[in-house]
Amino acid sequence: MVSLLDIIGPVMVGPSSSHTAGACRLGRIARDLVAGTPEQALIELHGSFARTGEGHGTDKAIVGGLLGFRPDDERLRDALVIMEREGLDFRFAKTTLGDEPAVHPNTVRLTVTRQHRQHVMVGASLGAGRIRVSEIDGYPVEVDGSHHAIVLVAEDIRGSIARIAGLLSDDGVNIATLRLSRKHRGGDAFMVIEVDDPTADAVLADIKALPWVRWVHRIEKVGG
Repeated sequence: MVSLLDIIGPVMVGPSSSHTAGACRLGRIARDLVAGTPEQALIELHGSFARTGEGHGTDKAIVGGLLGFRPDDERLRDALVIMEREGLDFRFAKTTLGDEPAVHPNTVRLTVTRQHRQHVMVGASLGAGRIRVSEIDGYPVEVDGSHHAIVLVAEDIRGSIARIAGLLSDDGVNIATLRLSRKHRGGDAFMVIEVDDPTADAVLADIKALPWVRWVHRIEKVGG
């Protein structure tokens, strides 16, 4: 089914929904991984992003997302100037992350650092403002920004999913989807929990306090 969004695209600043709206949303998700504006960011552009991104405003859009701007924020036009004024260390590079169709041409790898925390995210802009995050810190994921989400790394122990689901249920949070990936049995497990409503700070703190949870972050809904 073709939606109205697919026909007219999202409300945004910039000439291309793939190169601006989607790119901005990818920046916003990477920002959430470090819970605020990164102090440092390495922005590696692949494929079409690398070849034509600058002319389409991809650089401004990603930086604007990292600064917390939305795709329709007029400040996107000045995002690079604002970045320099704030003294942020954001660097761009061109890279090759793989061959098509395995890697979408509008793909970026973002390495973001804030307060000594660093995360690496790979995501693609699919058109009409739609996005897909495919990897976080080396773990395969599926995040499209259409839900609020919780991402966490924890020890792969029995009962961990039920314990976390119980904390969310106690706070009245409904789980839309839950995906888990692990590199090997008994190692660390990566969870992406999409929820219908934003998660309260207190619940996030309760999850973080579990002794077998390495780290946890909240990702706000950016589209859909």
